[in-house]
Amino acid sequence: MDIKNIKAPLLIVLLMMFFIIIGCSKKTEETITEENEKEDEVTEETKEDTTTSENSVLNIAIDTTPPTLDQPISTSASTRDVSRLIYESLVTTDADFKPIPMLAESIDISDDNKVYTFHLRKGIKFHNGEEMIAEDVIASMKRWEEKTALSGEIFNGATWEEQDEYTVVLTLTNASPLTLDTIATSKHAPAIMPKEIVESAPAEGVNEYIGTGPYKLTEWKEDQYIHFTKNEDYLTLETETNGLGGKKEALIEDIYFRLVPDSSTRLAGILSGEYDFAYGIPQDNYDQLINSDSVEPVLVPGSNTIIKFNNVEGIVSDFEFREIINTALDYEQIMMAAFASEEFYELDSGYMHKDVTAWASQAGSEYHNINDPEKAKQMLEDYGYNGEEVVIMTTRDFQWMYNIGVAVDEQLKRLGIQSRLDVYDYPTFSDTANKTDLWDIEIQGATMVSTPPQLITLSTTWSGGVNDPHIPESLKAMETASDLEDAYQIWDELQQYVWEEHLPIINLGHSYALYGINKKVQGIEMSTVGPVLWNATVSE
Repeated sequence: MDIKNIKAPLLIVLLMMFFIIIGCSKKTEETITEENEKEDEVTEETKEDTTTSENSVLNIAIDTTPPTLDQPISTSASTRDVSRLIYESLVTTDADFKPIPMLAESIDISDDNKVYTFHLRKGIKFHNGEEMIAEDVIASMKRWEEKTALSGEIFNGATWEEQDEYTVVLTLTNASPLTLDTIATSKHAPAIMPKEIVESAPAEGVNEYIGTGPYKLTEWKEDQYIHFTKNEDYLTLETETNGLGGKKEALIEDIYFRLVPDSSTRLAGILSGEYDFAYGIPQDNYDQLINSDSVEPVLVPGSNTIIKFNNVEGIVSDFEFREIINTALDYEQIMMAAFASEEFYELDSGYMHKDVTAWASQAGSEYHNINDPEKAKQMLEDYGYNGEEVVIMTTRDFQWMYNIGVAVDEQLKRLGIQSRLDVYDYPTFSDTANKTDLWDIEIQGATMVSTPPQLITLSTTWSGGVNDPHIPESLKAMETASDLEDAYQIWDELQQYVWEEHLPIINLGHSYALYGINKKVQGIEMSTVGPVLWNATVSE
């Protein structure tokens, strides 16, 4: 074939293919452009949906007023939840309750585990505009040691010293595997405050609530509300949010904690939209929240539900009498009376919450929920009970506490014990708890902690609590153990001991708290140590 004869037809074919390709390319380019424009539109719509207004407000209905916002002096869950907007610590806990840096940028630990060097983050400002430096940290940590029993044996004889403005050195006399866990606690938290506020604080607590957190206190109108506003100078970490650490953004301008003691009023308010978030919704109303178009029900593992004995005076200060009561009680019936359905509670003998997996233990479970009233009646007869009155103290401000009080009172009466139920408002209840001549049994909840030595239920400083030297000695041994494995072994043996030999409380189990959240609110992280409000948004 002559090559010359195919050049012209080939050229025509090539030209046709070229124009087809150009046309297709142009069409493809137009399609991509159109799709990109659509994506841009979607992105803008998404931004509009998720970006909060400058005047966004979160209204929270709480069931009780915090006794104080001064973290180091209070074990109250309401103090913990509300004050964490204001305060931060050197370290905090991640989602697995392990310590991670917060106001410390990094931490160096000596080979003998006795010297901790905290390198502070620079540029962190208090709400009064002053920069946080080493002297503030040292003053705050020393005050925390003085005010809380949680510091225990670990910090006995410890020193806090300034190496430079941004470096603080903690030197311990005894090495402990629990040092950072203890500093990271969210109960009795070692909040960092300005030195001048710490040093001028009277015994009953600081006069000003100033911290480094993403929100600052604007107004506390007693018995009405606590108002927080966004801290415009807050310097967040850029690491991923993790538990109580990592990135914190104040995306809501104003947060109000509104005191609403009546549970039916809280329920009506969350359903009507008056409140965006509500604490302590009665479990009986769970179905109402489920069927609501505007509200999402949230169940969160809550506190240990406990029956606290007066271990220092009165008839129940006798371990043998406490054994009789424990043998008789039907835990299941008591918890059902409190929480209405099995989905709202779980029987558990563990003093440490099961979610704190490093310390969860079932030691002593054979003494949990014995539920043998006939045996208990025989024990009571053998004891020689003479009709001494047993006073049970509770409050109506928390319905579950009242219901447990009623259930325990009824079961003791059936056993043949002369019991009396004293019911107080919560502030009076808290005050009366410190007067051990006025009660024998107290209905209580114990908030989650990250290590056993932090348990208020085993503290000798808790009014009417532990009255056995073996318990604080064992907790001290935990704190100075060679490693975590040895510390856990001590803990496991101690939990067996408290069930078998002392019984300062009856740990019924764990409850699940019911909250209501308006569906326009996004990003509230619900945890076993209370709701986390930073990074949350409220849509228009």
